[in-house]
Amino acid sequence: MDILSADSMLVYRGMDIGTAKPTTAERAGLVYYGIDLVGPDQSCSAGLYLQAAEAAIRSAAAHGRDLLVVGGTGLYIELLLHGLDGGETSSPPSEIRERYQTLLASGGLTALHAEAERRSPGVLSCLADPENPRRVQRVLERLDMGLDPVPTREPGAQPREAATVVLTMEPEILAQRIVDRIETMFDAGLLEEVRGLLRDYPEWSSTAAAAIGYAEARAVLSGELSMQEAKERIAIRTRQLAKRQRTWFRHHVKEAAWMEGPHDSADIPRIANAVERAWSSTAISSQKMPMKAPGN
Repeated sequence: MDILSADSMLVYRGMDIGTAKPTTAERAGLVYYGIDLVGPDQSCSAGLYLQAAEAAIRSAAAHGRDLLVVGGTGLYIELLLHGLDGGETSSPPSEIRERYQTLLASGGLTALHAEAERRSPGVLSCLADPENPRRVQRVLERLDMGLDPVPTREPGAQPREAATVVLTMEPEILAQRIVDRIETMFDAGLLEEVRGLLRDYPEWSSTAAAAIGYAEARAVLSGELSMQEAKERIAIRTRQLAKRQRTWFRHHVKEAAWMEGPHDSADIPRIANAVERAWSSTAISSQKMPMKAPGN
């Protein structure tokens, strides 16, 4: 079985510790797609991700292997299931993109949120990650291009068949795991990783710069936050992201099977068996693929 990441932060080369990207050792013997697609100084468009994902699907099929999709970025899941609508396949005119880059630079994410809600009330609740500036910019760009603010699937296109399992856990357990994960990140050298990335990539894309953990690590290095303040902010943002992911999957993937996430490494076979059962229960299809959202 091959693995395709559906995590919008794993696409960035060099952003490894803060994203919990699978290590080279963990990927040994596996074919892993959807990671290290661009540098932190670049944007990973929906079209670019879908192009890489479709290549992964074709490759897995050509080799007779199933494809396990792992991750919780709602936009990526939507792309995999339904594809792009016609307006998502091309970039907006440069003047439109520059307009909202300027707005972000002058007013921050708050200004983007205000403009998006003014133009399309309620649109932020339709986004899996409204804290991602690039996602909000894309909403505004689409509005300027006369398109629906949130992509819909191509008319007449059939949704790709998939078995979806969403892992969840009790809030207090999740909160402690988030705290433990933050300590692990910093102990593993997150600040050193970010320092090296800033040396190699002085300018980052707005999405990479806003990534949970990386924005806070940069603030620590610049003296804007203390280490403790950074850890607390990361914990808050991660809990908020988990809540948005739960909401998105409930509203957009109604056929998903929900189950308690693994208690520890010894409990992982239970999850694997659940995915296999969900996979076996779906109809046979050459494009069928199991999908698993992260524990949240």
